[in-house]
Amino acid sequence: MKKKSTSAKKKISAVTRPLVAIIMGSKTDYKTMQKAEEALTEFDIPFITQVVSAHRTPEAMVEFAKMAHTKGIKVIIAGAGAAAHLPGMVASLTPLPVIGVPVIVNSLNGLDALLAIAQMPRGVPVATMAIDNAYNAGLFAARILSTDSQKILRKTLQFQKAQVGKVKKMNQELKKLRS
Repeated sequence: MKKKSTSAKKKISAVTRPLVAIIMGSKTDYKTMQKAEEALTEFDIPFITQVVSAHRTPEAMVEFAKMAHTKGIKVIIAGAGAAAHLPGMVASLTPLPVIGVPVIVNSLNGLDALLAIAQMPRGVPVATMAIDNAYNAGLFAARILSTDSQKILRKTLQFQKAQVGKVKKMNQELKKLRS
C-alpha cells in the first residue's frame, strides 16, 4: 500500500462524512496523534481531528461523547498524556468503540497515561494502544470499520500482504549481509 502524505487527507464534505474522530486532550498531543491521521488516510477513511479536553472543557467533552454516534462517527481514537482521563471518560459516555493512545508528556515516559487508559473498570472498555502508537490506533479503527465495508476490508488485506512482503525483503537483505 502506498503511503500518502498527510496533505492528502480526506476532505470532509456533505458527501464524505467522517467515520472516525481523532480527539486529544491538548494541541501538544497532535505530534503523536497525527500518526492516526496517516493510517486513516492510507485507507481512505474520512476523519475529524480536534482537541476535546476532559479537564478544561468537560461539558464540551460530554456533549461530544454523547453525540458522536448521531453524526455518523463509528470509532473514536482518543489520545491523552499524564492523568489521561479523556479516553475513559469518553468511553463511559458513548456507545461507540474507543481506542486510547497513551501520549508521552512528562518524566514518566507515558507509563502514567498507559496505566490510566488500560486500567478501566468493568463496563467501560477502552482498546489501549502502545505508548505514542497512534498509527496502530488508526489501523485498529480501519479493522473495526472493515467489518462493515468491503472496500476497507480489501485495503486491510492489501496492507497485511504488504507487511508480509516487507518481512520477506528483510530476510533477503539479511541473507545477502551474511553471505
